[in-house]
Amino acid sequence: MVRAKTRTAAPTDLATLIGDSPVIAAIRRQVDRITDCTASVLITGPSGSGKDIVARLLHQRGKRAGQPFVALNCAAVPRELLESELFGHEAGAFTGAIKARAGRFEAATGGTLFLDELGDMSLEMQAKLLRVLETRVVERVGGMLPIAVDTRVVAATSVDLDAAVSAGRFRPDLLFRLDVVRLEMPALDRRPGDIPALVEHFIAAANAADRVSFDDAAMAVLMARSWPGNVRELKNIVDRAQALMPGAPIDCEALSAILRPVCQRPASPRHALADPVIASEFVDLKQILAGVEQAYILDALSRSGGLVAASARLLGLQRTTLVEKMRRLNIGTA
Repeated sequence: MVRAKTRTAAPTDLATLIGDSPVIAAIRRQVDRITDCTASVLITGPSGSGKDIVARLLHQRGKRAGQPFVALNCAAVPRELLESELFGHEAGAFTGAIKARAGRFEAATGGTLFLDELGDMSLEMQAKLLRVLETRVVERVGGMLPIAVDTRVVAATSVDLDAAVSAGRFRPDLLFRLDVVRLEMPALDRRPGDIPALVEHFIAAANAADRVSFDDAAMAVLMARSWPGNVRELKNIVDRAQALMPGAPIDCEALSAILRPVCQRPASPRHALADPVIASEFVDLKQILAGVEQAYILDALSRSGGLVAASARLLGLQRTTLVEKMRRLNIGTA
């Protein structure tokens, strides 16, 4: 089985960053440095990359750990209700407001307020959020009484806020206020070496009596695959495998059956990493390329029924070249 080391979380951690890739190690160090500061933090990165995990780590490892952690997905709240969700409302403030209700800022006083996906917030709502961040005071909808709040704000977005500012869709002064410290979560295909540890983590988290296992070839396919849904998509695949094949060893054939219902794109690996970016410290290019090469060879063998000559033709290789690659990558024939 393919294995990767993973950092063991402290007993008090309810959330942890899985993996030891250089980019994740760098984020982990950043988190450790800023847990106790009160500055706002902006977490960027594609959807499903684990921005919420980082937000929870910032809270759990800091001085506010014993206080509330309140999360709000701004994109999931209708625009006309977002102000009430954030700042609360008084009884009778609008139709349906039968009684007074505290908002998320008040609920998170002393702790952390995590504002997820705030990139599509209206300009009017951005102005109101900016005022609260500057004054540390909220006013409930329909109310006149200012309410002081001591809340650390951690925001996250998959939107390019710098581009949104240039396009006039996001206030630059709000971005300056939120972007005191920025943490950038990478797409999963920028850290393929973390996939085995993530898979093991998701299998263990399922807490099933009969756990699935992925053999080396199947793991190589996962490591070479494009992941537009990032870590969230990988978890979906592992959960699907656990549900459909509990206790079974997952090889390439079983993995293909699990992958195909999930999306319409081919299960075979892509030709290259899209927009590859070298991590800040180190990237194991040899490991990445070997994983991609292994996945293509396994896919060709699967399509040709294990015939080496036919697989070589599919891959545009001489038979002897393919045999040598299979020997180097420890791939056997059927």
